[in-house]
Amino acid sequence: MNNLKKAVLLLEDGTKYQGFSFGCEKSMAGEVVFNTAMTGYTESLTDPSYKGQILVATYPMTGNYGIPGDHATDNIPDFYESDKIHVQGLVVDDYSFEYSHWNAAKSLADWLKENNVPGIFGIDTRALTKRLREKGSMLGKIIIDGNIPADYDPNKDNLVAQVSCKEVSTYGNGNKTVVLVDCGVKNNIIRCFTRRGVKVIRVPWDYDFTTLEYDGLFISNGPGDPKMCVATIQNLRKALQQDKPIYGICLGNQLLALAAGFDTYKLKYGHRSHNQPVLREGTDRCYITSQNHGFAIDIKTISDDWTAWFVNVNDGTCEGIRHKTRPIFSTQFHPEACGGPVDTEFLFDEFVKLI
Repeated sequence: MNNLKKAVLLLEDGTKYQGFSFGCEKSMAGEVVFNTAMTGYTESLTDPSYKGQILVATYPMTGNYGIPGDHATDNIPDFYESDKIHVQGLVVDDYSFEYSHWNAAKSLADWLKENNVPGIFGIDTRALTKRLREKGSMLGKIIIDGNIPADYDPNKDNLVAQVSCKEVSTYGNGNKTVVLVDCGVKNNIIRCFTRRGVKVIRVPWDYDFTTLEYDGLFISNGPGDPKMCVATIQNLRKALQQDKPIYGICLGNQLLALAAGFDTYKLKYGHRSHNQPVLREGTDRCYITSQNHGFAIDIKTISDDWTAWFVNVNDGTCEGIRHKTRPIFSTQFHPEACGGPVDTEFLFDEFVKLI
């Protein structure tokens, strides 16, 4: 490690964690959050929902299986959830400089450098995660070569506007059409639809999709405070006046709730892991889910026409809503989870049956 540059993770409460740089040698600021997944760092880093955040991987070893190649099918990358890395920086305990996987094309460090994203390892991520659980998500900075970046609070930005597509595009050629409102969509959502023979029309977050012909409406995941997506909420209110199936995931769940007149709030440190248990309302059935969100629906504000569809077993937060009489529902968790678990992917089948 003598030839590695020292780096520091500085939290807004003044706590410092000393480590070493292994990505782009560039200081960066953002919101520090943790993810408890054992695998899937390629998918997490390219998830637009992490826009503006410094991601802490709690699993002790990262980089051991490298990064896959840039293969694509129907203009969608096979192994990435978007076209680039969205995190501000990556924090890990032990970085594996040697990688081994049949599909690997490069190292994690090289990939971070290509995307101008800093990485820091040698951090006691267990202690760091405990601090974030006690204090909540905090702003922080990765400092390399003593260059201290300016403060940056991503919660003050409309992050959805930054990650959403800029123009309308189409995927698949099925005889049923879903309009996908891109608030920071993960590629596997599109794959889940096209695999089921559905044509997908992908539109920007502020596009008036009510002018289009479609069989079903889907609102995607995405980063930041849902209340900043005023245009999306207004369009959703118009869509709720129509009698067409609607499905929302993650941020889409919150946007649907706001359009229906419910409220949302920011969680202390969010839910970001591959193994969050949720209970389906009215049953004893518990599902293991993948989640990545910092906001949630205020379950106390849900009106009589709607019901909380899923509830988080750990903390009782709302994990989904559905209308009692109309074909409209949403989930806070990710049925398209990539990588895994895929216990709830059947919800795409339920939605496709409705349309």
